[in-house]
Order: sequence, then structure tokens, then C-alpha cells
Amino acid sequence: MTSVLPLPSEVSERVATPRHYLMCRPEHFAVTYAINPWMRPDIPVDLALALRQWDELRAVYLDLGHRVDLLEPLPGLPDMVYAANGATVLDGIVLGARFRYPQRAGEAAAHAAWFSAAGYERVVEPEFVNEGEGDLLVVGPEGEETVLAGTGFRTDPRAHAEAERVLARPVLPLELVDPLYYHLDTAVAVLDPVTIAWLPAAFSPASQAVLRSRFPDAIEADPADAAVLGLNAVSDGRNVVLPAQATGLAKTLADRGFTAVPVDMSELLKGGGGPKCCTLEVRA
Repeated sequence: MTSVLPLPSEVSERVATPRHYLMCRPEHFAVTYAINPWMRPDIPVDLALALRQWDELRAVYLDLGHRVDLLEPLPGLPDMVYAANGATVLDGIVLGARFRYPQRAGEAAAHAAWFSAAGYERVVEPEFVNEGEGDLLVVGPEGEETVLAGTGFRTDPRAHAEAERVLARPVLPLELVDPLYYHLDTAVAVLDPVTIAWLPAAFSPASQAVLRSRFPDAIEADPADAAVLGLNAVSDGRNVVLPAQATGLAKTLADRGFTAVPVDMSELLKGGGGPKCCTLEVRA
């Protein structure tokens, strides 16, 4: 389940860094269409439960000392709760999203409008399909980041070069091959500047080789934990907020010196998302 355990000195070095997040309350959340394998319109959604689970997630971030801004939910856009898909932000530059499916297209404009109103001077409308931090994950020390860039189901490969140009960081393309893990953030969790957790089987052999070479000490998630979207997690460098059902991954994280913070996201999982899907990191 995991690679080589760290030395005690490595465990003691885990440091939490205050983060800035953008979230969208699921006031209009529903599963009325199916654009990923998790979505079943024939299974009812308990909206009250989804709201309570989302409120708990937000409260966890606030308790950990993070800043949380809110994007106004719009009727007719039930997936707006998955705020991570609406943009990628680095150095205060906002690379907007362009969604693969028309059901979500309106979310891109809502995100762009929020960032413009908040005073962000460079908000870029993309030419090619990219679904924000769903497929663009930032890893590395501040100022030296790399963007892990997924493709295979949603994001257009041509968007990788666009992201590299707009965000002014190198991009590492990765191919997803299992439709259950349709976004990169369902198959990879960035834990700190040099550590990831991931599910190798979600990637093509070539991409597996790339990740093994780049992250030799990565945590390999058990398939059972990945299957409850355990890798759809949010880390501040020490505290890792992850689905409560991913118990094996939580133990492995603890063994590696992280603090696992479980939250129940079972109702929002019906739309194919977990903590990370609900959380866009704003990097000023």
C-alpha cells in the first residue's frame, strides 16, 4: 500500500501552511444527468445531507486556519459545488476552465466573474478544454512548481501547452486510462511539495513510469481506498482532508507523518466528487 516509511526526522518536518480556498455551497446539487461513471440519475440525492457534509468540510478548513471564500451557487448548474473544476490559480494568474460537457459550461463564466470582481487582473479564458484543478495539479516548492496535467477523458492535450504558457510553469502530461478516475484529482493527491499519493492502475504504463521516476517515495493507494475517491484529498502539507471511507489510506498517511482528517462526503460522491473536487486553491 505504501513505499518506504520515513525516518523519524522526516516525520517531524511536516508543516502545515495556511491556504486560501474557493468553495460553492451545494444549494442546487442534484444528479439529473450522467457525465461520469459515478453519476446515477435513478438514485435519489439527499440535498439536506449534501449540505451538511459540505458545511462540515468548510468548517474543517476554517478550524485548520485556512481562508475560505464562497462562490454564489446558480440554479441550473448542479455541479457548481465541485469548485475545483472552474479554474487553476498560480501567482495570482487565473487560467479559467472550458468544460467538456455542455451541462457544466456555465460554471466557467461564473468562476471568471468571481475572480474579476475579486480584483484579479489576469483572468484568462482558455482556448482548449481544461477542467481546472480537476486535471491541473500544482506540485513543488513555491516559485518552482510543476503542473501535473491529466488527459484521457476530459482535458484536451492541447490545453497542456496553454497552461504552461499562461501559468509560466513546466507541465508534466499524464494519461488517465480508467474511466472511474476521469479527472487527475481522483487518481493523485498532492500532499506536500515533494510527495504525492496515487493509484498506478489509473494511468497508462508510460505515465506510471513518469510518476515513479518523478516521485520515487510516493504513497501508492490501495484500490479499495481509491474506489471511494480517497485520493480526492486536500493537504496543507501536514493535514490531509480525505473521505472518511478511505480508512487504509488514512492509516498510511499517519505512518508517513501526515495527520489524516476524515470527512464524510458520501452524498457528494454521487456526483463523482470528494473534498478536492469541492475545493479550489487560490494561490496569490
